[in-house]
Amino acid sequence: MSLIIKEHKDQIGWITLNHDSKRNALSVDLLNEILAALKSLREEKARVVIIRANKGAKVWSSGFYIDELPRDGSDPLAYDNPLQKVIRAIQGIPVPVIAMAEGSIWGGACNIAFVCDIVVGTKDTCLAITPARIGVPYNTSGILQFLDIIGSHIVKEMFYTAEPISAEKAYDLGIINHLVASEEIEEFTINLANKIIANSPLSIQVIKEQLNILGNAMPLSPQTFEHIDMLRRIAGTSEDFHEGIAAFYQKRKPTFKGE
Repeated sequence: MSLIIKEHKDQIGWITLNHDSKRNALSVDLLNEILAALKSLREEKARVVIIRANKGAKVWSSGFYIDELPRDGSDPLAYDNPLQKVIRAIQGIPVPVIAMAEGSIWGGACNIAFVCDIVVGTKDTCLAITPARIGVPYNTSGILQFLDIIGSHIVKEMFYTAEPISAEKAYDLGIINHLVASEEIEEFTINLANKIIANSPLSIQVIKEQLNILGNAMPLSPQTFEHIDMLRRIAGTSEDFHEGIAAFYQKRKPTFKGE
């Protein structure tokens, strides 16, 4: 069974999370299917992409799939992790991406919703950042993405308590663009997409890239932080690293292999 459903009709690309039995947990397989769908919709020249759960879902996504968290102390959300690749793909696709957020959003799924260009929710849409519940530290880029959207006091409370914030509060904080009735969310989101489609696609493409560049106008972008972390881990877990340490203690010249 496909973990997502990809459709392209009337210039709108749809990515429907379709793993209800696991509450659309962000497994490697599901994330890779999202990546493939985004690539396909880009090639098909969709003018807007909408990411949604199945109609009537209580959970948009429950976040990172805990069964796949590494147990060896390595970074669960490294630069080359599929979740990070999906986040970069959403930012990089040259069309607006709308999160049609029917249901609650948990953990790493908040990052996906936050990097979407527009979020449409209902009164049942709540968001919770939950790594503290399972003793997992959070990656640098994820925290920076939260700070880009909401103030540090709110981000700290969300991380420290791991409690969800309501749709109304998320709307007041600017996390959610529109709150609509559950039975109207699909029609509302399609109408919103059609308003975008009526405008110049080239202008929107350029503006989206401008906004991304300006949003990362800091000494180091979130992606750069993660890239640096990945490079450090490559060196820190290499055979050369262990050989260098051993040679130091044995007072001999190390034999490096570049591995």
